[in-house]
Amino acid sequence: MSNCGPKMKMDPSLHRDKKPDWIKVRLPNNPAFWSTKSLITDLKLVTVCEEAQCPNRWECWGQGTATFMIAGDKCTRACGFCAVKTAKPDALESDEPQRVAEATRRMNLRHVVITAVARDDLRDGGAEHFKQTIEAVRQANPKIIIEVLVPDFNDRDWALSMVMDARPHIFNHNLETVERLTPLVRSRAQYQRSLTVLKKAKAMVNGKVATKSGIMLGLGERHDEILRAMDDLIAHDVTVLTLGQYLRPTQKHLPVVEYITPDAFDEYKAIALAKGFRHVASGPLVRSSYHAADFRPELDVLEAIEADVRASHGIELGPEHLALPAINPSIAKTIA
Repeated sequence: MSNCGPKMKMDPSLHRDKKPDWIKVRLPNNPAFWSTKSLITDLKLVTVCEEAQCPNRWECWGQGTATFMIAGDKCTRACGFCAVKTAKPDALESDEPQRVAEATRRMNLRHVVITAVARDDLRDGGAEHFKQTIEAVRQANPKIIIEVLVPDFNDRDWALSMVMDARPHIFNHNLETVERLTPLVRSRAQYQRSLTVLKKAKAMVNGKVATKSGIMLGLGERHDEILRAMDDLIAHDVTVLTLGQYLRPTQKHLPVVEYITPDAFDEYKAIALAKGFRHVASGPLVRSSYHAADFRPELDVLEAIEADVRASHGIELGPEHLALPAINPSIAKTIA
């Protein structure tokens, strides 16, 4: 038996220039798109929207939102699906956390997604840089929901704890594909390791974080394997799931084995919700950060993070700081 890992079958008819009718990308026609692009250029920031050739960047930028990619634009891994370039990374920029924070302030964001390339050249995998960016964003924009989309940090608990100590509201680490295809699709990553990272992250903050993961479809996975991946995520306490179509960035990347229909994505969404996921985004153009602000963490998560952040700054949390519901005026009158 071969030890080379799974073999990718290829159907040449799937690689014609013309994609299915349901794969449509809107071109920019909103002034907010150009305003966002100008701001990102002005602050010398990198977005995964551009680096990963996200098909939704026109829509998201047109709405004034973006996913910021920190720690440079060169990745130490060479995943078969990813458009981000693989090369020796540059040194970290010490002022990048403040630039990202300034962008969230200028854009008046309610929800920000912060991601990064894999930095296996750094002992902490870039964890400290994540922490600094989370803290800078929270200081500049205290009411914002902070979501991080992180690499696996080679499953180093001390590195992962750096990120969790900064108390992001949503912790996202993508499974990307089913277990059988992981060795081919994800460079140096491991299916079980990713599941472990997701579970550990939640445990480190006593469950007070929303955990999220995403899977690409169309790489040759079987229906039963997708369902098994959902079960594995649920078993590791993940509550938010994204499912999207894999689109081949270049001829050098893995081929598209199948274009999944919108109806099939709807079916997978229904299955995932029935299995217990709190929120599911499923569709051909869905990506990890697509409409990320549509999901809001549970109230107890928000309050726990607020309390921890205040405590870390020596601020005593009193009743006036809690998000308590307002008293109905008619009830108050009756009590009086």
